[in-house]
Amino acid sequence: MTTQAKEVARALGFDRDKYLALQSQHIQARREQFGGKLYLEFGGKLFDDMHASRVLPGFSPDSKIAMLETMKDDIEVVIVVSARDLARNKVRADLGIPYEVDVLRLIDELRGYGLLVGSVVITHISEDSAQARAFRRKLGRLGVKVYRHYMIKGYPNDASFILSEGGFGKNEYIETSRDLILVTAPGPGSGKMATCLSQLYHDHQRGIASGYAKFETFPIWNLPLDHPVNIAYEAATADLDDVNMIDPFHLAAYGEQRVNYNRDVEIFPVLNLLFERLYGSSPYKSPTDMGVNMAGMCISDDAVCQEASRQEIVRRYYKALVVEKRDQLEPVISDRIALSMSKVGVRSSDRAVVGPALAVEKRTKGPAAAIELPDGTVVTGKTSALLGACSAMLLNALKVLAGIDDSVTLLAPETIEPIKSLKTQHLGSRNPRLHTDEVLIALAVGATTDPRARSALDQLKNLAGCDVHTSVILGSVDEGVFRNLGVHVTSEPVYQRKNLYHKE
Repeated sequence: MTTQAKEVARALGFDRDKYLALQSQHIQARREQFGGKLYLEFGGKLFDDMHASRVLPGFSPDSKIAMLETMKDDIEVVIVVSARDLARNKVRADLGIPYEVDVLRLIDELRGYGLLVGSVVITHISEDSAQARAFRRKLGRLGVKVYRHYMIKGYPNDASFILSEGGFGKNEYIETSRDLILVTAPGPGSGKMATCLSQLYHDHQRGIASGYAKFETFPIWNLPLDHPVNIAYEAATADLDDVNMIDPFHLAAYGEQRVNYNRDVEIFPVLNLLFERLYGSSPYKSPTDMGVNMAGMCISDDAVCQEASRQEIVRRYYKALVVEKRDQLEPVISDRIALSMSKVGVRSSDRAVVGPALAVEKRTKGPAAAIELPDGTVVTGKTSALLGACSAMLLNALKVLAGIDDSVTLLAPETIEPIKSLKTQHLGSRNPRLHTDEVLIALAVGATTDPRARSALDQLKNLAGCDVHTSVILGSVDEGVFRNLGVHVTSEPVYQRKNLYHKE
């Protein structure tokens, strides 16, 4: 990355305060449009949108929830989870937890922000949904209301059957007590839209006025199709076959080019027909009309967001390579993201921490790691008898941030040796080197008596948002530590050892 690009990447490109105000106003206007209940389908991450915070510097991970807090007295949250995802124990990739666990986490987190979580809906239920039944019982014991929505033959194309007692009519009606119903889920494909439409059908049967809108941050409808922010979204969803495209319905209706994505464009004719059957006419002329996203109006520095998005595409590329290596998959996803890289004119080597990490590996003949600090300084770490490469890099970075000379030893031998003995003699580990979590524990112990260790430990907060690259695939422990620190990690798709089994 050039010096100029580094400066751009560290700047802010998104006006969070403007976003909070403008987004709240737009949602309120949409509520007034329908004059009754509004079912707001909420795509993407609700309060930990790390992707948005990476490609729109200044968009904090909690920006959406902060906006919703301004209208929390009107909001009721419905969480949707698919029986199909429960059956295959689908895992949320960014947190490494199953969807079933994430539903419980979402409930706790949302309640912690003072939001009312009214119920959970289990969708796509079939006759043999054993996991769905078990999860329903579990939620019931925890005092959570649960509703069942079923697989509908012919969905979404057979509008006549869908809008009948055998279609949406078979679904259990979700009882709600407020007028702004936020419908969210652990991940894509959970059935959020169908849940909203089912409610519209049941409300219509009951004579209740209600409407539907969609809150999807990406792609950003008022940015060009080939804008790096939108291409970064394609890279992030390469495994879903999502493709950005010009909204043909919007172009036909208004003569304006707006960006949407293939799934919404494909479903819009059916959705429009459903609206016409329910209301006599559709409130929308295009899928773009359905959206309430104002993020594109709040970009304060386009160059900053473009560079941040290019870097995110490279991260996604490395992540895909590692997944394909771990699961012995063909390079389908990485090839798609490589195409995205070519669209924005970036290469994998354009990640500032890649070259230094590989240079240390070449010199030492062992695993290595590099981190780029907030001021652009790149710090490396190598493998030694005491420390793994990431552990060494972490200590070196904390020294630099704290202004501690590199010759200073932060971890006393009397602290390290008991940890090594515990691992090798009692816990059956063949690797005596300290992982990042063990290094941090040892540093915390040392901080009780050593002011320099305390000073280094105080710098952990300054690692959030830093980029790291490692020359080998990380284990789950180091991955988890970096995730908790808010560090963006990529790795070469190479295992440290040529074993057939690799402990995650």
